[in-house]
Amino acid sequence: MARSLVRICNGFKRLGSLSSIPTQLSQQSASVSVRTTAVRSMVALQSLFSFKPRDFSLPNSSWGSEMMRLYEHYDSQCEVETEGGEKQEGPWQRLPSYNRSLKYATGGIYLSKMIQSKARLFTRNIRETGAAFEYVCFVNSEEQKCVCILQAGHLLEGPPGHVHGGAIATMIDTVTGTHATFLSGPVMTANLNINYRSPVPLGSTVVLESSLDKKEGRKTFITCKVTSSDGSKLHTETTALFLSVSVSHLLGA
Repeated sequence: MARSLVRICNGFKRLGSLSSIPTQLSQQSASVSVRTTAVRSMVALQSLFSFKPRDFSLPNSSWGSEMMRLYEHYDSQCEVETEGGEKQEGPWQRLPSYNRSLKYATGGIYLSKMIQSKARLFTRNIRETGAAFEYVCFVNSEEQKCVCILQAGHLLEGPPGHVHGGAIATMIDTVTGTHATFLSGPVMTANLNINYRSPVPLGSTVVLESSLDKKEGRKTFITCKVTSSDGSKLHTETTALFLSVSVSHLLGA
């Protein structure tokens, strides 16, 4: 940021120093110089204030060792090296995750600009890293599976020292819905049946594994289980049903 500001200031200084250009330079050369300096200053300003959405599925300082270990395990399988030394797509694909979603209300009525600017995806609406839902999803098209690595932050507390059951259900719906969308296009949750087997310790890292059961017309049936990071403990078992919908239906048209 400081370097960008220095570049901008230097650019404006150059603009102000044009009057000291030797008189032997032609007026045309001076004009070109002015335009060039102005363009550079504008580029610097755009670079300083341009907005690039943050991908929340990338590692940050709050991720613990188990979160990083599992992330690196699946990420290493997103790109593999052939015998000839060339890089090619691997069996897994990381799905980026942003904090903005569709900005429409049901009935086809647009939300106000102020509400639009504040709207955030439920699982990504907390700015403090590590405080709530820290997760990343990977999909495997060949095996028709989706894996999510979740680190549950301190704001998700339910029973003392453990994650709220509603927060677990939120992540199951998020992961299975993401998987169903990847398989079938736009979908809506029709049924979510969760069996809680053992509580999830607050701050721990767990794995959500979503698998395609079957597809029947508009229906996509998914099964999902939540386990400890090493797979030794089962926390939940889930069956889910999603219905394919048109984009116009999602927009309330």
